[in-house]
Amino acid sequence: QVQLVESGGGLVQPGGSLRLSCAASGSIFSISAMGWYRQAPGKQRELVAGITGGGGKNYADSVKGRFTISRDNAKNTVYLQMNSLKPEDTAIYYCHLYVASGHYWGQGTQVTVSS
Repeated sequence: QVQLVESGGGLVQPGGSLRLSCAASGSIFSISAMGWYRQAPGKQRELVAGITGGGGKNYADSVKGRFTISRDNAKNTVYLQMNSLKPEDTAIYYCHLYVASGHYWGQGTQVTVSS
């Protein structure tokens, strides 16, 4: 069994910052990739940022320069530092883990950017 526990969402004003965390536990032997997706009302889920087992990172064009993904290998935890937040960043953010046994998703955490 693999579990993902997310934290850090909330309400923030435009231009503000939030930091999301996702801790993975369970039968994890080798992580292929971890990342964050988001889904806004009426829209499809989209990749926000990902980090591979080797440390390679990729970002959606809409968040480049504002969001930073990082990982603590010892804790099997991935972080998403979100700066200069915009109203269009409002969505449910989901943690994703890809390991040998398959793909796993967190329960989602709400991020709302509003004045």
